Amino acid sequence: MFSVTVRDHIMIAHSFSGEVFGPAQRLHGATFVVDATFRRPELDDDNIVVDIGRASEQLHTICSGLSYRNLDDDPEFTGVNTSTEFLAKVIADRLAVRAQAGELGPGATGLTGLSVTLHESHIAWATYERDL
Repeated sequence: MFSVTVRDHIMIAHSFSGEVFGPAQRLHGATFVVDATFRRPELDDDNIVVDIGRASEQLHTICSGLSYRNLDDDPEFTGVNTSTEFLAKVIADRLAVRAQAGELGPGATGLTGLSVTLHESHIAWATYERDL
């Protein structure tokens, strides 16, 4: 299996519901390093996994749509704990839609999976993996 990873970041504000979150129930900020990894069993005709430039652009567009916002104010996330794990899935699903729409280039049709990892810090991160 071959893979290529591109990286960006998001800076958000949010709060959580539930005692399990302790002080994070209050509004707080978070900065995540975002890694998106694209997978396929064989390289395409150009011997690449995916167009890195297009993958980077699409990830950046998705991250820009989340950054510098209070996610508590976004109707899409009303009543949702926007945990690291949850946000990894949101970004992965948005990338999958773009890949399936051809926005990662024609070679992306051979992609079989992707994963998104959000790094909260140098010691904690969460990943969501999905098939394409």
